[in-house]
Amino acid sequence: MLRLENVVQPYAWGSVTAIPRLLGLPGTGAPQAELWLGAHPLAPSKVNGRSLEVVIADDPRAALGDQVVARFGERLPFLLKVLAAARPLSLQAHPSLAQARAGFEREESAGVPLTAPQRNYKDPNHKPELLCALTPFRALCGFRRAADSRALLSGLGVPALAPLLATLDARGLGAAFDHLMTTSAQDRGPLVASVAQACATSPVRGFEPECANAVALEREYPGDVGVIGALLLNLVTLKPGEALALGAGNLHAYLEGTGVELMANSDNVLRGGLTPKHVDVAELLGVLDFHDGPVTVVTPVGTPEAVYPTAFPDFRLSRVDVRGAVTLPRLGPDVLLCTAGVVTANRLELSRGGSVFAPFSDGPLELSGEGTLYRATVNAP
Repeated sequence: MLRLENVVQPYAWGSVTAIPRLLGLPGTGAPQAELWLGAHPLAPSKVNGRSLEVVIADDPRAALGDQVVARFGERLPFLLKVLAAARPLSLQAHPSLAQARAGFEREESAGVPLTAPQRNYKDPNHKPELLCALTPFRALCGFRRAADSRALLSGLGVPALAPLLATLDARGLGAAFDHLMTTSAQDRGPLVASVAQACATSPVRGFEPECANAVALEREYPGDVGVIGALLLNLVTLKPGEALALGAGNLHAYLEGTGVELMANSDNVLRGGLTPKHVDVAELLGVLDFHDGPVTVVTPVGTPEAVYPTAFPDFRLSRVDVRGAVTLPRLGPDVLLCTAGVVTANRLELSRGGSVFAPFSDGPLELSGEGTLYRATVNAP
């Protein structure tokens, strides 16, 4: 059982208080957006000053287990984060495994540096993810039913939306979104301003939260067609303990709140707007999943280990409410994060904000005390 020292990512959209509060540290006054717990090469956790990536490479079979090495290679297949959003994140999606491998090879062959701001593919891996709310958490996730989006857009009464609505009617959601995202630079500003104005002054009945969200986004990103794109997506508010599972091609944007996020070990993000970072509309359109419909909120199953069920092979997230002694079998390597109380894990004490990497060779997890852990491991084969 190896205690972790983790990297905080100071992205501009981050909360100035949430992660320091979890870690029991004073805030710096600057945004602290993500706490990374894992072995991603861009920001690996450390064990006694050594990169967890290197620690695993020293003896991958002891760290990961033979079955995990056979399935995923000699690397930790998942990355655990604490995400703390005070402002909206970019409108984004992640590629499938095949798309990531092809995109990574293409940019490697073209000689695009990994650190280049225009680089789309930082690694050859996919990035399905699960976001579990620690606080009330607002997000945009997947395309709303096209008929409902049509009702919202037409209800705004903005004449300039007529071509978009005509495309939606004639050619469907994918073509309509393509039409929106490729709006000419000279037309974007007036179009977005008119839509935001209509949302503010004449919100469509039944879509008041969506209209209010568009007004807030336009205030942050004036002239960005992502403001209108957001009106095509499901607006969701998670209660603490609820989660969203996002597969390849799911267009989404996290808006506000703190959560535990678990994903495949990748940093591949394709952005479509609501950000000052690199936006590649053509690449984004090539990976999007245009299936429409309501969001399925994931709730945990079981006790004292409550598992968030997904079909993603790379990872499995669970919440363990420890009240006394608990023994848990192993599927592979584990990363444990304590979010409340004090828990002893295989003789190593963890208090709020503490985390460990548990090599597979440690055997079953022996937990005791009073507290809550989030457990990241691999999914069963």
